[in-house]
Amino acid sequence: FLASTLFSVIASFDSSVKTAMKAFEACVEAGNKEEATKAYQFLCKKLDKSVSKGVHNKQYVARQKSRCAKALNKLA
Repeated sequence: FLASTLFSVIASFDSSVKTAMKAFEACVEAGNKEEATKAYQFLCKKLDKSVSKGVHNKQYVARQKSRCAKALNKLA
């Protein structure tokens, strides 16, 4: 019972991170820097929380944040 509940929580959190990532990518595709900045901040918050909850590895999170920051800076 505990393992299935834990998996459910992890899967749910992982899904919310992916949704935040897609929202950020949509803002970048649209070229909307203000919205992309807000989405980036929200995404970073989700990614940092995923590390503290043990959902993602810190190297994975650092790589994703770096890629997103790079994409955001190209909008300038």
